[in-house]
Amino acid sequence: MANKTDGGNGFVTEITPQSADFSRWYLDIVRRAELADYSPVKGCMVIRPYGYAIWELIQRQLDDRFKATGHVNAYFPLFIPENLLMREAEHVEGFAPQVAWVTQGGTEELEEKLAIRPTSETIIGVMYQKWIQSWRDLPVLINQWANVVRWEKVTRPFLRTTEFLWQEGHTAHETEDQAQEETLKILGVYKEFAENVLAMPVVAGEKSESEKFAGAARTYSIEALMGDGRALQAGTSHNLGQNFAKAFGIEFQGRDKTLQHVWTTSWGASTRLIGGLIMTHGDDSGLILPPAVAPWQIVIVPIPRGNWKETVLPTCESIRAQLAGAGLRVRLDEDDSQTPGWKFAEYEMRGVPLRLEIGPKDIEKQSVFAARRDTRAKQSLPMAGLVESVRALLDEIQAELLERARTFRDERTASADTWEEFTRLMEGRPGFVIAPWCGSAACEAAIKAETQATIRNIPFGYEQPPGKPCVRCDQPATVRAWFAKAY
Repeated sequence: MANKTDGGNGFVTEITPQSADFSRWYLDIVRRAELADYSPVKGCMVIRPYGYAIWELIQRQLDDRFKATGHVNAYFPLFIPENLLMREAEHVEGFAPQVAWVTQGGTEELEEKLAIRPTSETIIGVMYQKWIQSWRDLPVLINQWANVVRWEKVTRPFLRTTEFLWQEGHTAHETEDQAQEETLKILGVYKEFAENVLAMPVVAGEKSESEKFAGAARTYSIEALMGDGRALQAGTSHNLGQNFAKAFGIEFQGRDKTLQHVWTTSWGASTRLIGGLIMTHGDDSGLILPPAVAPWQIVIVPIPRGNWKETVLPTCESIRAQLAGAGLRVRLDEDDSQTPGWKFAEYEMRGVPLRLEIGPKDIEKQSVFAARRDTRAKQSLPMAGLVESVRALLDEIQAELLERARTFRDERTASADTWEEFTRLMEGRPGFVIAPWCGSAACEAAIKAETQATIRNIPFGYEQPPGKPCVRCDQPATVRAWFAKAY
């Protein structure tokens, strides 16, 4: 089936099958489900209300987790003076190709260029230098919800855009061990959130030296597998060591009265998570949303027969009130300009986890007809105890979506010990391939050049037993790395 539009405004009327063109399918879903739209600014998207509602649910639940671990929110400027950005050399080199600059304010040329933040380590470092004087001021545990700009050459809604929304945590600690503990704690928060809220199974581990964040001592990530067999980096946590502290003079008087540099971390997750949701769970009919982040967890569709506005609609309104009163997100669609069949397809496309159909016969039986989005299984539910039944079904959907995605990932994760086996497995978009690696950046670059595969991370406990040669160069391997073609 070819992608079709109505010809006037590019509105998608049919969704390209995944098997025909996964990239086109993805873009069709983004437009057709009204998650986002292209803007007049090249590389930037407009997040539409339905897409932003998903982001708000992600934001709210992540924010709760950050606050539960002692973090607080603040906000720092969008603009970064050039001299600040240049202080940390490795950081500057890593971000230079992506930085957008402001050179004029009003009608006056600026004396010093201002970078539009690609990330905020530098501007936050300057403030921490002012705020931290003593070990008693530590730790500093701050997060900000913000937008950032990275001048990308190739963009795709949610996955890679010139401007995107994210959270970035920045913390300062008294000791190296405390900074490392923070880095791994947040990695654990991301993994738990991805799996229990987004129903997206992830592999948590350490990035290779070549793939780590510019200016970090160590970078850790969570990596998910998308429906086309490509990997997606879904969140990162960086131990910055004392690199930024030394560049910005962030010092404190220690318990032994000596002057010391703090140890810092930074970590972030972005609107890219919405792209991950689409590609992890979606099918040819559209979105499939986990109940935890569905703007509408339930949609009620009245069946309009007879004088339904006097008979069916009041019952629907009563059930909507019961479900909403129990804290569930529910929509009652009483629009009589569309048929029930049209509504069924529309809410399937939008990924609403559970549909409740109510007609005159259902009222006679004191039941509702329930249809799941994930499995399309249908069943009759008694009106008595409906809140409990619906909640149980939503919990079941949430759990089964995670299990289904985990099974998909595991079936597409293979091991390779030889280069011949590795290259054969890497044909197409196969998923994860676990292989012994020597730790050499040159070897890593050669693997990428020849197969397009990158090291996603090295999970904890994946040290290579002695005796295995590297999959590419036959030198002794030190770890078993997880490779994949990635977004």
